[in-house]
Amino acid sequence: MMPPRATPRPDAGDPPRDDALPDEPVVPFLPVASGSLSAARRAAWRGALLAVLVFTAIEIWHHGLDLGTGVAALLALLVGGLAAAPRRGEPVPRFDAGPGRGRHGLAEALLANIPDPVILIDRRALVIESNAAARALLPSLRPRHPLSFALRDPDVLDGIETVLRTGEPLKTVYSPRVPTERTFEVQIGAMQGGEAGRAGPNVVLFLRDLTSAQRLETMRVDFVANASHELRTPLASLLGFIETLQGPARDDAKARERFLGIMRVQALRMTRLIDDLLSLSRIELRAHVPPTQAVDVVPLARQIADALGLIARERGVVLTLDAAPGPLRVLGDRDEILRVIENLVENAVKYGGDGGRVEIRLGLRDAEDSRPPEVEVAVRDEGPGIAPEHLPRLTERFYRVDAASSRQQGGTGLGLAIVKHILARHRGRLVIESIPGQGATFRALIPAHGAPPKGAPPQDPVPADQGQATSRRPV
Repeated sequence: MMPPRATPRPDAGDPPRDDALPDEPVVPFLPVASGSLSAARRAAWRGALLAVLVFTAIEIWHHGLDLGTGVAALLALLVGGLAAAPRRGEPVPRFDAGPGRGRHGLAEALLANIPDPVILIDRRALVIESNAAARALLPSLRPRHPLSFALRDPDVLDGIETVLRTGEPLKTVYSPRVPTERTFEVQIGAMQGGEAGRAGPNVVLFLRDLTSAQRLETMRVDFVANASHELRTPLASLLGFIETLQGPARDDAKARERFLGIMRVQALRMTRLIDDLLSLSRIELRAHVPPTQAVDVVPLARQIADALGLIARERGVVLTLDAAPGPLRVLGDRDEILRVIENLVENAVKYGGDGGRVEIRLGLRDAEDSRPPEVEVAVRDEGPGIAPEHLPRLTERFYRVDAASSRQQGGTGLGLAIVKHILARHRGRLVIESIPGQGATFRALIPAHGAPPKGAPPQDPVPADQGQATSRRPV
């Protein structure tokens, strides 16, 4: 085996080497002081003496002690010691514990205490160092690998080239869409100094998360655009009834009672609308924070079935619950999952038609199409169904298939939008199946947590009649 070749380091006046790789082991040569030269000579004489002793012992063992053996051993000691000892002015190699040891110790200490993602790259866009937040955001980030392997945003990569060319800092925007849509402001700046500074500046990338601020701004815009329109009708009704009570119906007791009842309904409608908007904004602000608490879905479904049983009986709707044996656990927020089940069951009771049947089925779906096992909450009604052209837009805010019927039932047009955003935060999905004239099925699917329950029966698909297409689109 050949010993490692010692490569001399360049002097201060030497030009930098462009062909040196960042992971190439470099054994530096230091100027020789008198102490280090003496130590090297002593080491050479000790090595020569050890070799002569071994040679002499072997010769005595085979041939015995004689004058020729002693003379040969003495000559070998002199020749070996003089040949191995370094000369004055000759460089003495120093082998460190590792080529990168101590080189970025200060950078690592600083980066470890910065909560925002920070990435340090060299002039060839190879990653030098990154902190834990950057590695969490970009799992494929690796030291001494090109940054483009982990971050493929053209604006950021072009910004790095601009900073390297001009030396001036700049800002750009990075918006990843997987697994959730987020927005970062990327500050790119050149950083001189260090060994790499001889060949060119390093570049530091600082990513500031603007997701929460941007969602707040979007929420404000949506509130002004949609909520103002939805609030205009009940406010106009309240204003008209107040003017009537102050004028012609001032002394009419029967009209006053009837108008006050209508005003109460309109005020409750505005209250529900504002509550739903606030709930939706809170869910959106936490959309990029996955829940970590294990929740059993079965007790939550039983709680909703009991709470909505009275409303179902008033409408003549039969509400049933069919759950697979054993717990069905997911990683989730208990209140948000409760809200999903409540919205789906309440919609089925309200819009499924009077005198019908609403079925709630809970089960476990096996892993399929690269998806993990999922807990399924399926709510099926026997209402008029939904036309295929409406399915893709059902989860839009304030979208209604029948606006008049929805307002008459007290709906705000935000129920399914809330369901979609909650499931997105839980890394789940909503699948809507409907046959016009034969009802609809809403399936909330959330990745299961822990071992699947034993004996869980497979979930049968909703049957479709001959000659009619089933509209099934995940939202």
